[in-house]
Amino acid sequence: MSIDVKVPVLPESVTDATVATWYKKPGDFVKRDENLVDLETDKVVLEVPAPADGILESIAVESGDVVEANEVLGVVKEGEIPEEKAEESVAPKADAAPTTPSTPAAASPAEVNTGSAGPAARKMMHENNIDASQVSGSGRGGRITKPDVLNVANTPIQERVPMSRLRQKIADRMVEAQSTAAMLTSFNEVDLKAVMDIRKKYKEEFINKHGIKLGLMSFFVKAATEALKQFPIINASVEGEDIVYHRQQNIGIAVATERGLVVPVLKNTNAMGLADIDGAIRDFAVAGNAGKLTMDDLTGGTFTITNGGTFGSLMSTPILNMPQSAILGMHTIKERPVVVDSEIVVRPMMYLALTYDHRIIDGKDAVQFLVALKDMLEDPARMLLNL
Repeated sequence: MSIDVKVPVLPESVTDATVATWYKKPGDFVKRDENLVDLETDKVVLEVPAPADGILESIAVESGDVVEANEVLGVVKEGEIPEEKAEESVAPKADAAPTTPSTPAAASPAEVNTGSAGPAARKMMHENNIDASQVSGSGRGGRITKPDVLNVANTPIQERVPMSRLRQKIADRMVEAQSTAAMLTSFNEVDLKAVMDIRKKYKEEFINKHGIKLGLMSFFVKAATEALKQFPIINASVEGEDIVYHRQQNIGIAVATERGLVVPVLKNTNAMGLADIDGAIRDFAVAGNAGKLTMDDLTGGTFTITNGGTFGSLMSTPILNMPQSAILGMHTIKERPVVVDSEIVVRPMMYLALTYDHRIIDGKDAVQFLVALKDMLEDPARMLLNL
């Protein structure tokens, strides 16, 4: 019996999707529930599983095609998989390169040992017949990125590619923020010695108890949560001619992935401890790089924190994540001479930037929010004592 492979029900507010990558070609054996094709939406990548064991009989759409919910992607002819083919039909592994309908059946060297390469890099290695051993990864943990492959491949000095759905969405939101909100940025600096001392003192004990490192971002999330409670206008948003005050602090954390910038949301941070926050951020980073973030992960934010310091940024003016009314920019930590109790000392200092919508947030509130944040980070006991 032949079974249609259809586009699943799309997340709310998403009307269509783009066919990203086929992992099987017509004639390939497939196992029930293994991923056949990735669909890219404005926010997430959706996997479409095989409906049954059998053979992928045909493919109805090509990579790059735009499809809608319930549209037929291909057809699987149900049937028992020969024993000698069973292992070959396992869902795409980390060391398997994705294929497109036009990809030759013969395997290429790029299909071997590519576990540390991202999807775009794997595809390019496959297309250029490059083995992963030929490429030096510049990503985190030696992960191979697309630019790494470009350095090895004999490719033209220019390449024209269409923007991904995610990149188009990011571009649209940036333009929306610039043309809609009256954005203004205020700055301050924070002495992180107290936070760094706590992380150093309780490093091993924290790992032993919670199974995760005590990160820097969790302190900023907790401090921001307390400051948002003190200044609820920073946690508000504009809807038409109304100001909507959000009683729950849902803080988005900007995460850079191979597909682009995504902002998964920590829900109700007031109820989260440092270990909860660090664990959630770690999970978001893993899911983001694997394209596994869900719509629920990416929606509902009331405030955003972005950390350009991880890339070496000393100071910047972040752009609002609409419809939110404020975003906090963290930056790189630099040891600098500062005056403390009338003495010059060297301290780990960070510049903070708060971009806010001046339509509803006055400069006084923005500055006081930053000062409250600074006070709590320089004296973390204030967060514990709710001062």
